Amino acid sequence: MPTITLLFFAHLKEIAGVNRTVMDLPAGATVQQLKEQLLREIPSLVTVLPTALVAVNREFAFDEDMVPQDAEVAIFPPVSGGSDQPTIFQVTHDVLDLDDLLDRITLTSTGAAAVFTGMVRGITSRGEAHETVALEYEAYVPMAEAKMAQVADEIRERWPTVQGIAIVQRIGYLTPRTPTVLIACTAAHRDTGVFEAARFGIDRLKEIVPIWKKEILSNGEVWVEGDYHPHKGD
Repeated sequence: MPTITLLFFAHLKEIAGVNRTVMDLPAGATVQQLKEQLLREIPSLVTVLPTALVAVNREFAFDEDMVPQDAEVAIFPPVSGGSDQPTIFQVTHDVLDLDDLLDRITLTSTGAAAVFTGMVRGITSRGEAHETVALEYEAYVPMAEAKMAQVADEIRERWPTVQGIAIVQRIGYLTPRTPTVLIACTAAHRDTGVFEAARFGIDRLKEIVPIWKKEILSNGEVWVEGDYHPHKGD
C-alpha cells in the first residue's frame, strides 16, 4: 500500500498534535478518501478539515483529484517564473532590504517603481480594536515560492510593460512597525500599469500563496484565516 507524507500548518498542526506524519493510502485513492481516512486516524480534525485546503506535491488539490504514490500532501487553512526580466520571489526570516531589492529589479531603462510594504500594526481593528503584541508568520515554503512565481507570471500577462518584480515575505516572530511583506514592480514609465501591477501582486499573494499568521495578544493568541478558497487553475 503506497505511503504518503502529510504536512499540517497553522492551527491544524496544533489540533492534530503533529506537523508531519505518514499515512498508508490505497492506490488510486482520491483527496476525499484521504480526508475520510485522516478523520478516522485523527478525529480531532473533524471541525477544521471541511474548510481546510489541500495541496498535493505543491499544487492545490480538490476532492475528486487522485493522490499519487509517495505524494507530499499539505493541509492548511485558507491563506491569509518564465521571463528573462529580473524576478525575485522569496520567503525569508531576514530583514527586508528595500534598497537591495529595488536595485536587483531595476534596469537601465527603468524610470518608475511601485512598492507595497505591509507592516505589523500595534493596534488591530479586526473585530473590536485591540492591541497586538506581535505577529508570527508561517509558510509552506516550497509551495509558497512556487506560487509567488505564478503571481509574477500573472502580473506580466496582464501588464507586459512591467520590467522587474520582487515578491518577498518575511516569516517568524515580528513586532509592531516591522515590515512583513514587499511587492515591488518596475517599468519604464509610471503610467504603464506599474501601480496596478503592485496592487494586484499583494492581493493575489493573499489569495493563493500559503502563508499564515498567528496574532499574539496581551491575553492570548489566535490564528488569522483568510476567506478565499482556490479554484481549479489557481
